[in-house]
Amino acid sequence: MPPKSQRRTAAAATAVQEMEDKRTNNGGSPNKSNELTAERHKDKESDFLTLCRKLKVTDEVCDRAWRIWETVLASGDIVPDTNVKHWGVCLFIAGTDLNTMTFTFSELQKNINVNVAYFFNLLKKTDVNMDIVSTKVNTAVSRLENKYDVHLALYQRFERTCTKIYMEAPDVQENLDTDSKSIIRSCWILFLLAKGKVLQMEDDLVISFQLLLCVLEYFIKLSPPALLKGPFKAAVNGLNQPTQTRTSRRNQGRNARPAPKPAETDLRVMEALCKENECNVDEVKNVYLTSFMPFLDSSGLSGSQGIPEVEVFSKQYEELYLKNKDIDARLFLDNDETLQPAKIDMLELERTPRKNHFEEEIVGIPPQTPVRAAMNSIQQLKVILNSASDKPSENLKRYFSNCTVNPSEDVAQRVECLGRAFSDRFALAVGQGCTEIGSQRFTLGIRLYYRVMESMVKSEEERLSVQNFRQVSSKLLNNNAFHTSLLACALEVVTATYGWSPFKSGSTSETDLSFPWILDVFELRAFDFYKVIESFIKVEPSLKRDMIKHLERCEHRIMESIAWRSDSALFELLKQSKEQEGHVDHAEPPSTLNLPLQHNHTAADLYLSPVRSSWKKASSINGSVPQTADNQTAPSAQSQQPPPKTQKSTSLSLFYKKVYRLAYMRLDMLCSHLLKGQPELEPIIWTLFQHTLQNEYELMRDRHLDQIMMSAMYAICKVKNVDLRFKTIVTAYKNLPNTNQETFKRVLIREGQYDSIIVFYNLVFMQKLKTNILQYASTRPPTLSPIPHIPCSPYKFPNSPLKVPGSNNIYISPMMSPTKMTPRTRILVSIGESFGSSEKFHKINQMVSSSERTLKRGLDMSSAPKPLKRLRFDTEGQDEADSSKPTGESKFQQKLAEMTSTRTRMQEQKLKDVADALKRDEK
Repeated sequence: MPPKSQRRTAAAATAVQEMEDKRTNNGGSPNKSNELTAERHKDKESDFLTLCRKLKVTDEVCDRAWRIWETVLASGDIVPDTNVKHWGVCLFIAGTDLNTMTFTFSELQKNINVNVAYFFNLLKKTDVNMDIVSTKVNTAVSRLENKYDVHLALYQRFERTCTKIYMEAPDVQENLDTDSKSIIRSCWILFLLAKGKVLQMEDDLVISFQLLLCVLEYFIKLSPPALLKGPFKAAVNGLNQPTQTRTSRRNQGRNARPAPKPAETDLRVMEALCKENECNVDEVKNVYLTSFMPFLDSSGLSGSQGIPEVEVFSKQYEELYLKNKDIDARLFLDNDETLQPAKIDMLELERTPRKNHFEEEIVGIPPQTPVRAAMNSIQQLKVILNSASDKPSENLKRYFSNCTVNPSEDVAQRVECLGRAFSDRFALAVGQGCTEIGSQRFTLGIRLYYRVMESMVKSEEERLSVQNFRQVSSKLLNNNAFHTSLLACALEVVTATYGWSPFKSGSTSETDLSFPWILDVFELRAFDFYKVIESFIKVEPSLKRDMIKHLERCEHRIMESIAWRSDSALFELLKQSKEQEGHVDHAEPPSTLNLPLQHNHTAADLYLSPVRSSWKKASSINGSVPQTADNQTAPSAQSQQPPPKTQKSTSLSLFYKKVYRLAYMRLDMLCSHLLKGQPELEPIIWTLFQHTLQNEYELMRDRHLDQIMMSAMYAICKVKNVDLRFKTIVTAYKNLPNTNQETFKRVLIREGQYDSIIVFYNLVFMQKLKTNILQYASTRPPTLSPIPHIPCSPYKFPNSPLKVPGSNNIYISPMMSPTKMTPRTRILVSIGESFGSSEKFHKINQMVSSSERTLKRGLDMSSAPKPLKRLRFDTEGQDEADSSKPTGESKFQQKLAEMTSTRTRMQEQKLKDVADALKRDEK
């Protein structure tokens, strides 16, 4: 009789063959045999038809893929000997579009011999005319990429963890019917099955990793102690053993062990795993009880007293894999080439440089793994919120009690109601057993909500008089939109922290919980949510740079498209602004564009809009706060006086200011790619763009800001006889940050009808703005709009080095000046002036010129390092363009006086411009 391990291998092969036969006989197509009609495809290459037969595609998919191939072939971009790979991409596109996928993604990879990264790069290159890859295909590809990234990260962590748990060979030879390799294989496949059945959102890295720890704990408790290492062996030996019977003694030494105890009775193994992986024990325990234990019960494994047979659940996973038509993650166990990550030259990785002395060498620090990065982000958030409470603090209760109407009861009821909605929707998105996990995350959000609310009210108290503060805080703390938006923002921070994706260069992955998911859960209008973002960031100093950038990106998405949806409050506000005083008014006059954007607005200014001036001036209007014009609720006792008609919405004004600046920044980036030789066109394009946003804002309804931008660029180039095609514009647009192909592939034409950006331009944009566009071709074109003043971010980031735009690996760090420094002791660098002591620059030159000193920038130290570029300072104190001797300190003093005088004049002019703008606003 063959050994048990061989019997398992044979049984596994038989199971796989059975599933392959099942897949072959039921490919999912109308034609059960999936035989291609020879007469129908006689014009196609025989090798292409061979691939189609291997993948058992239908006639329709075959025809569609061949038409795609002919389009790609006509572009002339095909690399020799890659036809088969391109055919595979074409078949994937056709099968996805026609919803007739008869093959899995892994099977396709095997047949065309490509890995995941190569396939996706090839697919992007295939879209030569921007009309081959549909949004449906893009969605499918994005889902596959996310799932692959998560599986890869999990398997890499799984491998490392298993090396710390299991011994390759036991120290003491025992009669064991299993070995560590078999246990590891069984553990991974059971995890894949549990993940596929328990989690509806399989690309959630954090919950998937916590589930993996549950599976590991299950197998550790069943494993023979002789195969375990260190703390895991001690934890297993510490489990209470049942009283041995004659049967149990007879089985001693085999792989039979008592069934694992429930998590609430023994947490030693789980605690050892969580400590090793820096994971929260309570969260893993929650996943164990709510998700993993029900899975074990449904699979008949909860009472198992031995290592489960891998063939059984491998066959079940096979069914899931064939149903989903995606990646066979079991291939990770065999180091299959199709699932290997793309090779990265570590020397080319961009790393943030650290300060070092000249004598020190810069040693490359390996980047964090995706799992560790996610765990660290969560741990940092929990450290911040550990001291916070999920109830209002005593100080916040005091603010509540001082309000005209105490909001405490409304706040508590709102939190309870929104908490139920959040947990239910979270479970619907992630998995039905994850309701308790959603409740845990909601609790973290509540803590952050109360913490930030108290900081906001405290900042209002510091800047307002006692009387005005009581009026403002009463209205603000009784404003439903404010509370809902603030809670949504706090939960967005928590959700984004748990959904952080190191795979996409420091961004949150596009999952079912990605923004604007929280707006849908709370039925919150995006325009209301935008009002709280800036104040939230300002009063919460613990937010990391990445999270601040994430919230800024949320704000940008609102300004780009979400706030322009048909059901948005923005259009009602624009209508009110336009009808004000019976004349065409502007949400924000263009004359203010070149003025610096003021960031002194608070949540009260925006939610209790329309008052434009600060609350410090509110006492001049009978000491009262006017009723909101943004359809916000306020205490009925203070809603008797309507606002004067001359007042404008602060929230709308600030929104338009930010939209203008975002629009110009996007346009400037696109022009830098396309119109470097015609810089005079950018202000003309901006004028048309700004005119559209100001006067034809209905074109933005259910559309995207970038769609108007690309149409404006094409229109101006057309009337100025500049040969710039939409294909060229779209190609450059795809290289901009934060872009989506759906923006130019799926544009609203009329209600319920969508088409490409070209169709939108011809049928909508040009028809609406034809007269205005043609004016730019006349001898008297319209007056150019002012260029917006583009400010730096209003938020204080940590003093980390900033990369120089357009450079490879050049960074600028903030200069850390000594506390005491005089002009004589400071090293002054100025054209034509002395650098001071030449000894310091001799040292720098010596260091740079040294051929022995190398720069360690990667982990692969066997590769030859790139030579450092030479950089020499003039040690005699002269600039290269000026060989004259320095004239002494008197010239320096004269230069300093001139600079001081110029700076003073600029500051005075700036203050004057701001004062003039404020006067115009108050008129």
